[in-house]
Amino acid sequence: MPVPETIAQPGSGVETDTGPGQPQAVNEVLRPHAEHAFADELAALAAADDRPRPARWRLSPWAVATYLLGGTLPDGTVITPKYVGPRRIVEVAVTTLATDRALLLLGVPGTAKTWVSEHLAAAVSGDSTLLVQGTAGTPEEAVRYGWNYARLLAHGPSRDALVPSPVMRAMSQGMTARVEELTRIPADVQDTLITILSEKTLPVPELGQEVQAVPGFNLIATANDRDRGVNELSSALRRRFNTVVLPLPATPEAEVDIVARRVEQLGRSLELPAVPDGVDEIRRVVTVFRELRDGVTTDGRTRVKSPSGTLSTAEAISVVTGGLALAAHFGDGVLRPSDIAAGVLGAVVRDPAADRVVWQEYLETVVRERDGWKDFYRACREVGV
Repeated sequence: MPVPETIAQPGSGVETDTGPGQPQAVNEVLRPHAEHAFADELAALAAADDRPRPARWRLSPWAVATYLLGGTLPDGTVITPKYVGPRRIVEVAVTTLATDRALLLLGVPGTAKTWVSEHLAAAVSGDSTLLVQGTAGTPEEAVRYGWNYARLLAHGPSRDALVPSPVMRAMSQGMTARVEELTRIPADVQDTLITILSEKTLPVPELGQEVQAVPGFNLIATANDRDRGVNELSSALRRRFNTVVLPLPATPEAEVDIVARRVEQLGRSLELPAVPDGVDEIRRVVTVFRELRDGVTTDGRTRVKSPSGTLSTAEAISVVTGGLALAAHFGDGVLRPSDIAAGVLGAVVRDPAADRVVWQEYLETVVRERDGWKDFYRACREVGV
């Protein structure tokens, strides 16, 4: 089905018709699309951007990279970072979209693949909503097109009866389409992209017609390498993509910075009461996750077992956001170990049998002996080991 068009931007006070019921102000949306949430930054970049832009791009490649990585414009406008990581990764991703090659963002769960995909589409096309969500049940129609069966039965095959997919709409409008979790889509449905990406054409044999992509069209897909063996991409399809691997944050400091930024943004969007600086607890969560992920303590002296989960940066953000809500609503307003302990336990212990043993061993051999961590140790013991 076509994606509804958003009429106004957050903070504008303009109402948008949501169908049956009362109109809803856009600033009441729980999670605005990137092009709306950061509309001011995108507008400032467009005004300051005097570099060449590919056909139908809202910004130049330089401005798109600046939007993702952050910076300060000549007029003093501060562009907040959307992605904290190697600059070259973002530059390669952006320049890929400026060519006729599609972009595949690959990485472990929680490495911001979807986040980067959304912001790239928002900066390039001004619309991040042309999205196909990949699942084991994604049909071919989600990638190609479907039919309005009432019109089809009444009048037969026609363009009026055809329901374009997000990919078809992107082709005809010269925009960026997104496919999430590509390797979760059945292989035969994946391969419907081959002609689209190689010939830039989508045949409609029922009408004896085809839709040809106009300049500006491209596609961003995401996949996580934990799904290897689920629905592997065919070699023919893989050749149509330029693959960019998004790594986990290289240093603890970088990961702490990412978590702190996203928790602050989420806290504002959820209208959580402000909580004093919780960077100490954020650093504690990041340390626990990195040590269990890497299988060794930060000082390199103690080997630890890794649990079955990924313990990604995204999960750290979730744990801290949950702790923030606990501190604000049921605590004294200060983020403390007791607010994050249950969230850490839930993130680590995914397999009740194996992971509980891993967590208990880590708690007793590492956390218990670490200076300044007694309060966290007690809080974890209280929620159960």
